Amino acid sequence: MRGLKYVWLYLLLYGTTVFFQPLQAAAPQNSGASSARQQPEGDGQHDFDFELGTWKTELKLSSRLGHPFTGTDIWSVYEGTSVVRRIWNGKGNIVELEVDGPTGHVEGLNLHLYNPQSHQWSLNFANSRVGTVGVPTVGKFQKGRGEFYDQETISGRVMLVRNVWSDITPNSCHFEQAFSDDGGKTWETNWVATDTRVTDESATVGTSPAKSAAERAGQHDFDFSFGNWKTHIKRLQHPLSGSTMWMEYEGTSVVRKIWNGNAGLGETEADGPAGHLEAMSLRLYAPEAHQWNLTYASSQGGTLSVTSSGEFKDGRGEFFDTEPFNGRNILVRQVWSDMTPSSCHFEQAFSEDGGKTWEVNWIATDTRVSVESDKAQ
Repeated sequence: MRGLKYVWLYLLLYGTTVFFQPLQAAAPQNSGASSARQQPEGDGQHDFDFELGTWKTELKLSSRLGHPFTGTDIWSVYEGTSVVRRIWNGKGNIVELEVDGPTGHVEGLNLHLYNPQSHQWSLNFANSRVGTVGVPTVGKFQKGRGEFYDQETISGRVMLVRNVWSDITPNSCHFEQAFSDDGGKTWETNWVATDTRVTDESATVGTSPAKSAAERAGQHDFDFSFGNWKTHIKRLQHPLSGSTMWMEYEGTSVVRKIWNGNAGLGETEADGPAGHLEAMSLRLYAPEAHQWNLTYASSQGGTLSVTSSGEFKDGRGEFFDTEPFNGRNILVRQVWSDMTPSSCHFEQAFSEDGGKTWEVNWIATDTRVSVESDKAQ
């Protein structure tokens, strides 16, 4: 299993693409000069290669997960499968998990992104019902053991969270999650997973339960984006400065449906006078809110951006978030429009007056490479 985070685990177990997208507020300033092909491959980029493939997963979840440090110690067992694939030219892995147990069917997604500068991985977790990415867990492998940490508020208390991979062999691996409320002096384990590789190449993750019409509303809004695209990008060099200097790029993007249609993954490369761009976009559908949550990553940073949330109405998709930019908070708006079977249009804009006025700083026009070949796929 892949270290699924407390936030969505508690909600599920104890409670009841995108064509090429620009990087967010900070990205237009520095993305032009970044070239992943100029970055040396840092130690650690292949540490998660052992995960690639299909696995049988046994999860043991403790009641401590929802009630840490209260003395409770009741364990439940879940069984299922997970599929791990390399993405983004080896800069990340994506994990799609389905298990069944005492509380029913659980679907999870884990996006691993590598940071070539720090030689660390950030692990980003989501579940199919909530459709949002949790706090990233960051760390690395040393001597065959991977340790990843973050800080979260759990049951009203701030705690450290530790995820550990160990006992890694070609056909098995072990995972544990633990909490600490004393700064890491002691740890309480609440999640244990043992994975065994499935050697039958035809084995796949099981079929998820059918969703209601209400849950499906909006789930197919981004279907227009799946496939191969040629993209033309215009980027304002210095947003919110009065600048009128635009940089242009030409490139391609590939968008795939993942996670039984609950998510989409886009990978884009483009070149222009300012250099080479590589970007990844992840979109997650939240069935209860009927909204999409969009995040982005650049090839240099290895971390996900602020989440942009919104929905489609009358053939137009609008998504918003708030971000720091040049020392102050601004609004960010992303808009999809003019969708046809063979083309679509995207614009990003910033506002520093609460949405009264907007300055467009990123424009992308995408043209499908081959409609017929996409249909065949």
